[in-house]
Amino acid sequence: MSKFAGKVAFITGAARGQGRSHAIRLAEEGARIIAVDICADIDSVHYSMSTPDDLAETASEVEKRGGKIVSRIADVRDADALQKAFDDGVAEFGGVDVVIANAGISPMSVDEPANTWQDTIDINLTGVFNTVEAALPTMIEAGRGGSIVLISSTAGNNGVGGPTRGGLAYTASKHGVMGLMRSYANNLASHSIRVNSVHPSAVNTPMVANEATGKWIEAFGLGDGMSNALPVDLLEAVDITNAVAWLASDEARYVTGVALPVDGGASNKK
Repeated sequence: MSKFAGKVAFITGAARGQGRSHAIRLAEEGARIIAVDICADIDSVHYSMSTPDDLAETASEVEKRGGKIVSRIADVRDADALQKAFDDGVAEFGGVDVVIANAGISPMSVDEPANTWQDTIDINLTGVFNTVEAALPTMIEAGRGGSIVLISSTAGNNGVGGPTRGGLAYTASKHGVMGLMRSYANNLASHSIRVNSVHPSAVNTPMVANEATGKWIEAFGLGDGMSNALPVDLLEAVDITNAVAWLASDEARYVTGVALPVDGGASNKK
């Protein structure tokens, strides 16, 4: 039997990159998917964000594999809109078992507006909180436990990220995600809801592989400090998905409160 047969997964930032990879993998393993993404640019982010066509492509890829999906455009900063998107999925599928709070930005740039700090905190930290809170009442009421996976970063347990507003906010927000994970893991254990975080180093997605980020790394000489121990420059989205799928599955049924690095040994170098 497939690992996620009969289960429902709620995934933010699902239009492309890691989020799309997570959605496809869990669908292949039998899960029904509630997929959410902002599908719009943000002025403090100097790379192109996802589009409605990207989210439609995720839906198409899930359906090609025989999966079922409810996809909605919503901003994780908007708790009401996010709740509505989640509720639409639950109305279709009847519940939720897995939550993957994946939506995030990395607005590293040598030319950043003043709102870069607040946008990053609002999306990367408050957006994760909003995601979990949207799903919790349904998960608790169902009484069947579940798994919540929060996507953090090597910047969530190391003082990396450089001196800019975007870099500082990214590091602060990802540290905050780990704090949320640890608190939720304790608070939800009595409901058999497991909560863990995944901490990747740089992943080959549009959030990292873009011109603005490259110029930022070069300008502040951050390349060596952000390198992995293993001989790999960028991880692939599937590498993160492998860890997420394991944490979300019954194979990890007694794993909770864990900050799991998937980083080619980058954190071990610090």
